[in-house]
Amino acid sequence: MLDNTQMLKKSSSQSIDYPRPQFKRSEWIDLNGSWKFQFDDDDMGEKNGWFKGDILQENIQVPYAYQSKLSGVNDQSDHNVVWYEKSFEWKVTDKEAYLHFEAVDYYSKVWVNGQFAGEHEGGHTPFSFLIGSMLQEGENTIVIRVMDDHSVEQPLGKQSWKSENFLCWYTKTTGIWQSVWLEEVSQTHIEEIKMTPKIENASLEVVANISAHENPVYLEAEVYFKDEWIHASGVWIKANAKSAELTLDVQSDEADFRVFYWSPDRPDLYDIRFTLKDRKHVYDEVESYFGMRSIEVKGDRILLNRETFYQKLILDQGYYQDSLMTATYDQMESDLKKVKEMGFNGVRRHQTIADRRYMYLCDQLGLVMWAEMPSSFHFSNTAMIRTMNEARQLVNKHFNHPSVIIYTLMNESWGVNEIFHRKDQQNFVNALYFQTKALDPTRLVVGNDGWEHTLTDLLTVHDYNSDDVSMKNNYRCKDDFVNGSPSMTSLKQNYAQGYQYQGEPVLVSEYGGIAYGSQSKNDWGYGSRPESSEEVLLRLKQLTTVITETAFIQGYCYTQLTDVEQEVNGLLDHNHEYKFDPKKIKEIVSQKSSGFLFE
Repeated sequence: MLDNTQMLKKSSSQSIDYPRPQFKRSEWIDLNGSWKFQFDDDDMGEKNGWFKGDILQENIQVPYAYQSKLSGVNDQSDHNVVWYEKSFEWKVTDKEAYLHFEAVDYYSKVWVNGQFAGEHEGGHTPFSFLIGSMLQEGENTIVIRVMDDHSVEQPLGKQSWKSENFLCWYTKTTGIWQSVWLEEVSQTHIEEIKMTPKIENASLEVVANISAHENPVYLEAEVYFKDEWIHASGVWIKANAKSAELTLDVQSDEADFRVFYWSPDRPDLYDIRFTLKDRKHVYDEVESYFGMRSIEVKGDRILLNRETFYQKLILDQGYYQDSLMTATYDQMESDLKKVKEMGFNGVRRHQTIADRRYMYLCDQLGLVMWAEMPSSFHFSNTAMIRTMNEARQLVNKHFNHPSVIIYTLMNESWGVNEIFHRKDQQNFVNALYFQTKALDPTRLVVGNDGWEHTLTDLLTVHDYNSDDVSMKNNYRCKDDFVNGSPSMTSLKQNYAQGYQYQGEPVLVSEYGGIAYGSQSKNDWGYGSRPESSEEVLLRLKQLTTVITETAFIQGYCYTQLTDVEQEVNGLLDHNHEYKFDPKKIKEIVSQKSSGFLFE
């Protein structure tokens, strides 16, 4: 075993391992790899003191769920309670230590050296515990108990709650499925940073949360663009104050229009370094970045940086054949580069919350992103509370990423199946909408994607019609379309009772779903199955042309990026390799562009 003086990694701007690329410190420990593991089907582990350590007998590869092949367990049967254990050497210093979990599904309890560190409910969002006071010189042990019964009252996303997969619900995920890591920090440190770009006055607003400190400290921020120093600003924070605000001017004479804007065509990013210090000591240094971009609605148009923006998205469910919802950096990068190569300018991350490196790659490559809250499937007080809580964490995770432009809070009335006529379900979606707007007023919000909208910034429609002629006829009259039931496949109304079209931009946020590449009786897609790749591309062109030639539609999202288990309608196969020539797909996707581009 290595101690922390040997294991501490020096992260760099090129690091692909660091789990949080937008909030980087230099000293951290990767805890992924081999852990002790055990099922606890009788749920007796806590009563029998498993949290004390040195009990578990099996092994697992973290961060892969036990249901996946790469976990080394590869067991698809249901086990509602699982335990993990990891030992490591530690050299005690005067510093504090964070134990970070990027995602653990669903309810976690954590002990360090037998001491209870904390608990967390929610299967898709990061959480951390300060554990410095629990660490000891020499060997230390982390033990985790995870409970996940796949209740329909918890946000599941695309995980099947039945004994087997069905329709578009897939293999379950239980336990740790994103990175686990340790980070050393000073007792006085930056806890959180929120950055809000203001392109109208070429500035960046920063709100920082600071740990407890008995004396005044100074927070300094320095901004760079491609290694060119742009601006610095700072603020003194009085003793024991928990937060601070500052504004940075990001104008540059080198920029064409005062600032370097972030967009899919030119994903320019600024680097920013935060330093927390006083007149004698430097307590904390954090490296980050931001993008100067705005997203807004004006009439029935969507504006990115005040210019009309036509969205050409692809649905990404984030599943991998051997690892389920867990991906390596290289896998995420390969997928997103293929998205760009096929001509799309964004992704709708569907029913799962991505690894933070995924958002980092979208920021770097120039892909807009829709962040989506995974759905529960039964309406109850418990389901509402759980969804509201995790939706807040969703916003916090995505807040600083310029690629993220839209939050989708519900999908196709899942978990609110009677929303069309039930006021309580309508009010719940509206509460989610207002909560999200309060936490992040800078982005657009879709309350219930696909149909039966209540409060929403966009009218988003799911239409899996495979016949372009009838599809075009349904889109012919905007007035009939927006307040009607335009999709022949769902037959759902666009708006719930008591709601109607208010002039929102219209997008077809799911369409296509053309199955190809497998003849298993259990595999499926939407519409009749084409017999050749040429037939797939022809149908893709015909359906996409209907959308792009309908003047009032402001974008689309094709279903989907990859085949996922029994659903074989991806443009990539189960191994995330091309099924079709990407140049031909790009020709179809490039039928319409928006705005004026400087070459």
